[in-house]
Amino acid sequence: MRLHDLKPRPGSRHRRKRLGQGESSGHGKTSGRGGKGQTARSGSSIRIGFEGGQMPLIRRIPKRGFNNKAFAIRYIPVNLESLNKFDDGATVDETALRSIGLANGTGKRIKILGSGELTRKLKVTAHAFSASARTKIEKLGGACQLVAAKVENARNSAKTGKPAQPKPTESK
Repeated sequence: MRLHDLKPRPGSRHRRKRLGQGESSGHGKTSGRGGKGQTARSGSSIRIGFEGGQMPLIRRIPKRGFNNKAFAIRYIPVNLESLNKFDDGATVDETALRSIGLANGTGKRIKILGSGELTRKLKVTAHAFSASARTKIEKLGGACQLVAAKVENARNSAKTGKPAQPKPTESK
């Protein structure tokens, strides 16, 4: 088979719909745009949710309840099997994981998960460990050390984009 023998699969290519080619074409007169009005005009676009000036549904419905999304703790998952890239007896921490590309992303915390088999004795430092990961690391004589993450007020940091400042304590 050569490049000149390649063809698209039968039925995968369709003819372009030729609009405005007269009444007998089936796509003449209004060219598939219906009757008159705003949407019949060229360049017309109405944003999603716009209801012609009527109060939109999303604003008519009362907002109630609480969303805990801003306070959720997000981890970057790292599987045990990928830790075999490190040498025997090595210390694995956040900087080491990020340097070889195992912990990519904007997350600030790392969790070691127990997927796969570990073949090396490692000292692993992370923000969280799954129970199976902890047992597999310690079974080989390695160590699991937890890192205390900086606690910040998520509501303040979500609004301002800056970490929250601790409140000063008053002493009498």
